[in-house]
Amino acid sequence: MFSTVLIANRGEIAVRIIRTLRAIGITSVAVYTESDYTAPDAAPLHVRMADQALQIPHYLDIEALVAAARASGAQAVHPGYGFLAENAAFARRCAAEGLVFIGPPADAIEAMGDKIRAKRTVSEAGVPVVPGGIGADLETWTDFPALIKPSAGGGGKGMVLVRTAGELPEALASARRTAEAAFGDGTLLIERYIENPRHIEIQVLADTHGGVVHLGERECSLQRRHQKIIEEAPSPFVTEAMREGMGAAAVEAARSVGYTGAGTVEFIVDGVSGDYHFMEMNTRLQVEHPVTELVTGLDLVELQVRVAAGEPLPFGQDEVRLRGHAVEARVYAEDPARGFLPTGGRVRALREPTTVRVDSSLAEGVVVGSHFDPMLSKVVAWGEDRATALRTLDRALAETTVLGVTTNIPFLRALAGHPDVVAGELDTGLVERVLPALEPTADVPDDVVAAAALLFHNAPPATDPWEVADGWRVGERAWTTWRLESRDGVHEVAVRGLPASGAEVRLEPTGVMSARAVVEGGELAVTLGARSLRFVVVREGDTVWLGREGAAWTLTRHRIGDPGDRPGAAGGGDGIVRSPMPGTVLLVKVAAGDQVSEGQPLVVVEAMKMEHTVTAPVQGTVTELPVRAGQPVDMDAVLAVVSSEE
Repeated sequence: MFSTVLIANRGEIAVRIIRTLRAIGITSVAVYTESDYTAPDAAPLHVRMADQALQIPHYLDIEALVAAARASGAQAVHPGYGFLAENAAFARRCAAEGLVFIGPPADAIEAMGDKIRAKRTVSEAGVPVVPGGIGADLETWTDFPALIKPSAGGGGKGMVLVRTAGELPEALASARRTAEAAFGDGTLLIERYIENPRHIEIQVLADTHGGVVHLGERECSLQRRHQKIIEEAPSPFVTEAMREGMGAAAVEAARSVGYTGAGTVEFIVDGVSGDYHFMEMNTRLQVEHPVTELVTGLDLVELQVRVAAGEPLPFGQDEVRLRGHAVEARVYAEDPARGFLPTGGRVRALREPTTVRVDSSLAEGVVVGSHFDPMLSKVVAWGEDRATALRTLDRALAETTVLGVTTNIPFLRALAGHPDVVAGELDTGLVERVLPALEPTADVPDDVVAAAALLFHNAPPATDPWEVADGWRVGERAWTTWRLESRDGVHEVAVRGLPASGAEVRLEPTGVMSARAVVEGGELAVTLGARSLRFVVVREGDTVWLGREGAAWTLTRHRIGDPGDRPGAAGGGDGIVRSPMPGTVLLVKVAAGDQVSEGQPLVVVEAMKMEHTVTAPVQGTVTELPVRAGQPVDMDAVLAVVSSEE
C-alpha cells in the first residue's frame, strides 16, 4: 500500500479523496494554483485539509504535477475527475516517472476516449450500440431524428440534434466548429436519436487479477443542456432483468479494453421499450459516485487505491447487494433567475446539513471565482425507499444556506419535488420541458424585506438622520422609512418602535404588522404578526445577507440620490451596461466614441467555461468604456455606458 498520494485536482473531489486517504492511513498531498487564492486570507478547503500542499502553475501542467509528486515523496497520483483524469499522456508520464496512476491503463483511456473507436470495440464484444455512422455517412445520413457528436468530446459540448435532412449541413458545420474549438479534433459521428431517452449508467470495478464486477446502475436523466443535475441509485425504471443484462454488457465493455480501476459505462435507454444501447465509457470516477456508495456500502476511492496498489477486489459479483435508495443534487454557483448564469463572491456564511452526506469545497471566507467549474458541493440523501430519499434530500437542501454566492438550491428543491420526478417518470428532456415552471424569480418576498428593515432599525448605520426619518408626530412614536435595494428594485419599509422588544412594520400592500427581531448566534429570529421566521444573517455596513430554507437574498440600504435601476440588469434605460456575472473580459468589440445600435454586441465576458455577450441597451454613443480584454470583473460591474441622443 502507498504511504503518500498526490491529488491532481481541487474542489470537492479533492476534499472527498483526502477524507478516504486519511481514513486508511495514507498521507495526502494537495496542489493548488494562484487562481485558487482569490483572497489572500482564504485558503481553499482542499489545501486546508491536506497533509501537504504544493503550488503549481496550472492544473493541466503535467510536468509540474509530476515534479510536485516527486518533491512530496508520493508513490501514486489520484486524478479525481475533470482536468487530466482521462488523459492518456498523463497516465503514461506518471508511469515513466515511476508513479502509479490511480486509474485505468493509458491504452484503455485512449480506447474509450474516442467515441468511434469505443463503439467499434464494445460492439465487437457483443455490447449493443446505437446505429450510427462516421466519415462519408455523415453527409448521406437519412435516419432522422439524429444526434451529431464530437468523437473526442464529452460533457455534451458540440452535440447537435437534427430532425430533418435539410438541417444536416448547417448542423454538421456547427458541431465541427465546436469540436475543433473545445477538443482540438473536428471528427464527428452521427447516431439515431432515441426519443424520450433515459440516461442510465453502470458502475464497474476491475482489478489487475482479472476480476471485473458491476455495482448496479445510476439514473442520470435529469439534465439541463446535457449536464447532469440530480442523480439517483438505483433507477426507478430498471428491472432486475435489465440490471443483470446491462451489468453484464458493462462488464464485457470493460474487459474488451483491459480496464482496471473504477469506471462508468453509460447507456441510452428507450423509456418505453427498455431497449438499451452503449453510449460511452467514462474512464474515471464520476461526480455522482456517492449514490452508488450509499446503496452498496462501498468506498469507491478506497477500492481505486487498493486496486492501483495491486490488491484483488475483495468481493465477487454475487456478493454485491443494493440496499435502499440514494439521491444526489449538485449545488452550483449559478443563478436560475438569470438564465443560470455563473455567479461568484465571498462565502459570508455557510450552513450545511449534518444528517446527510455532503461532498463540499465550501468554507466561510472562501471566494468563489470564475476560473473553475461552478459546482460547489453535492448533497446526497439515503432512504429505505425512493420516496423517503427524496423527502430527505428536500429537507437537507432546505437546511443548506450559502450567503454571499447565489446558488441553484431553490431550483433543485423545485425540481426534486416536481410530480414527474416524484413519480419516476424521467427522460433527458424533462428538465427543459418543465423549466419555466421551476425557475425562481428575482422577486424578494415581503417578509425578507421586512426582516432586513428590522435588522437595520435595531442598529442603524452611521448616517445623516434626515436620509432615513420621514417625519414625526406629537404624542406618537415616529415612523422611520428604510429604502432597501435588491435585485428586483427598491423597497420601502416603515418601522416604528424597538424591534428587540416590540415594533410595528408598514409594508405595501401588506399593511401594518406587529414585529419583533432578535439576532442570536448568526441567526435572525423574526416575528411578523402571527408568523415566526428564522434567517441565517450577515451584515456588513449598508448590506445584509439573509438565508432561509435554501434560498438567499442580498439587500443594500438605498440612499437618497442613488439610482433606482435594478442593479443586476445587463443594461437599462440609463444606458449603463453591467456584467451579468463575475468573470473575465474576453473581448471588447467597440471603442469609446463609437456609435452603436440597440442590441449591438459590446463586450464578451467569460466565466466558468461559459461566454456571455453583453449588448447595447439603447441606440447611442459609447461614452464610457472602463474595461479591457483580460480584465477580471465582478458581477454588476460597469462595462460601458451608452448615451442616447434622447
